[in-house]
Amino acid sequence: MKIITRKKGNQKYFYLRHSIRQGPKIINEEIYLGKKIPKNIELIKQKLKANAKKEMYKKLEKIKNHFQEEWKRYPESMKKKEMEEIAISFTYNTNAIEGSTITLEEVREITQENLSPNKSIRDVKETEAHYKTFLRMINKKEKISNKLLLRWHKEIFNETKEDISGKFRDYFVRVGNYIAPDWQDLPKLMREFINFTNETILNPVELAARIHYRFEKIHPFGDGNGRIGRLLMNWVLWYNGYPMLIIEYKKRKSYYRALQKIEDDFVSYFLRRYFFINKNRLKQIINKK
Repeated sequence: MKIITRKKGNQKYFYLRHSIRQGPKIINEEIYLGKKIPKNIELIKQKLKANAKKEMYKKLEKIKNHFQEEWKRYPESMKKKEMEEIAISFTYNTNAIEGSTITLEEVREITQENLSPNKSIRDVKETEAHYKTFLRMINKKEKISNKLLLRWHKEIFNETKEDISGKFRDYFVRVGNYIAPDWQDLPKLMREFINFTNETILNPVELAARIHYRFEKIHPFGDGNGRIGRLLMNWVLWYNGYPMLIIEYKKRKSYYRALQKIEDDFVSYFLRRYFFINKNRLKQIINKK
């Protein structure tokens, strides 16, 4: 959203340009402000953002309703099979983003056939552990807490990173050029984070994006923050009735770039991905009308 100026003769005219997503397209709209920028320009911007969000939330609600209608049609045995497939795909992608060499097919072999590929034992064990943790997460709802996050971390890394598994860090860490907060601030930061996660009234898809971003910035663990953060965002989506989102390994560069930006930019990235992944659900809804 930005102010642009046009000239006619010696006179200047001001417009507020803002972008709205309509399906796969970005539509730029302009509002005439006058010959001077209004003193309440920030209020005008806030109202435009609120209106744009209303339309976005309506689309997200349609995605949710369509997903729930689909899910109800699945027999219980097929629901179990479908969740196992999602667990396989999610485990492959989230681990691959963090450097695992295990392929998608090897994840299936490890988790479904108890076959171990000729790969790093660490990668194999973390694949198996993550798969089980993900399925436990979606089959038993537990309130987000430090205790739960620590348990997830311990379950995934206990056999491969025993010295840090299930423990918040008590040392400084750097991720590329990013220096994570002082470890002495973690109790306060995590308390605020847990409160925000459990008490906010944001739309769940936006909430999933914001807590993932904030968790990564806090970086409470010495290692494994990305995997716990992606579990968190899908906990929010799943238990609020929305389809989950898998950040694909092949899309990791755009994901990393988005994480390096400010929170609102990451949220915009996340929502674009979410709408893109669920575009067929929106098309089906439109076609029913």
